[in-house]
Amino acid sequence: MIWRDGFFRVWQRNFFYFRKTWSVSLFWIVLEPLMYLGAIGYGLGSFVNNMEGQSFVDFYFPGLLCSTAMMVSFFEGTYSNYTKLTYQKLYSIIMIAPLNPDEIVYGELLWSTTKGLLGVIGVALVSFFFGLVDSWRILPALLVLLLTSWLFSCAAMVMISYAKNYDSFIFATSGLIVPMSLISGTYFPIETLPTAMKIVAYALPLSHSIHSVRMILSDSVNWTLGLHLGYLIIVSLVLMKWSVRRITARLYS
Repeated sequence: MIWRDGFFRVWQRNFFYFRKTWSVSLFWIVLEPLMYLGAIGYGLGSFVNNMEGQSFVDFYFPGLLCSTAMMVSFFEGTYSNYTKLTYQKLYSIIMIAPLNPDEIVYGELLWSTTKGLLGVIGVALVSFFFGLVDSWRILPALLVLLLTSWLFSCAAMVMISYAKNYDSFIFATSGLIVPMSLISGTYFPIETLPTAMKIVAYALPLSHSIHSVRMILSDSVNWTLGLHLGYLIIVSLVLMKWSVRRITARLYS
């Protein structure tokens, strides 16, 4: 099918470029989360004896994986894609191929998602030597992290469709992404928050991602997992359709 071929070609172009710099890229993608794991998980965590029946580092690890998926996919989907859209005019050139705007968008979304998942896998592989990955449950958790990466890739594509310059991403990062990582259950249970902040936290997709991964890794899956996953899927679909419509409009304008 033409749509699938174009979808893959856009992803493939990014992959060929990534092959030239993969070692440096993955090094920095994995290094920062591991520094957080050492400083917060083992450093600060040594002062916390118990967190919901777990050691602090075991409680924190699912949040670290989800935050990594969010950060890597969002940053890959904003700065890189905004440059291609506005300064390099790469998407306009690709359309001469010819490819449709939706093929370009889906290809870029897939690549940002791939980059986010690679970051998560890198962190998980290193964490294996710390005993944090010790069962097959990491496999279904990776599926949730894949969905998380896709969601924030879509959010990034929506963001670049409205952005006026690179400063727009600083506002988005400081005003949304970083606060989301702080109140979504990464470092402490959401239930300890005041009621108003608790409502805000549960409205954020990262909270549902962290809850899902934490339930899977701690082997405490219950019926609420379906609610969390359903929320993530719905938000992903909305953002995906939104991003396709917005980028298509910009490319044809």
